[in-house]
Amino acid sequence: MKIGIASDHRGVEQKKEIINYLESLDYEVINYGTNTEESVDYPEYAFKVGEAIKNHGIDFGIILCGTGIGMSIACNKVSGVRCAKVAEPKECELTRLHNDANVLALSSEQDLNELKELIRIFITTPFSKEERHIRRLKQIEEYERG
Repeated sequence: MKIGIASDHRGVEQKKEIINYLESLDYEVINYGTNTEESVDYPEYAFKVGEAIKNHGIDFGIILCGTGIGMSIACNKVSGVRCAKVAEPKECELTRLHNDANVLALSSEQDLNELKELIRIFITTPFSKEERHIRRLKQIEEYERG
């Protein structure tokens, strides 16, 4: 499984630890930047992960910024992306089960062990494939196409 990851300057340190964590679990990780704590504009990095999802270059994306909110908003502008900003395990599980989310947005302010647990839940929870959830996702996709 290929996992893309990106952060703004506020998420660089947490991202390094998350990359090590994912690689220790034998996931292939693609780092889309940034790699310094010099201030950057987060949309650039959110779009990189979103485009990789759209083009099927990665299976899942993980994006980090101070709150996770800005990155989530930007990433969701890419067609085919279903990015969820979550902060607790139940949200993380349900966004996979019900929404088939393909990008996880996280706050770099959250405890590293909590972030690792959210990531574990996200990448191991399958989409339920229940008819009602499929129907709702199709409605979103149809709206996206215009």
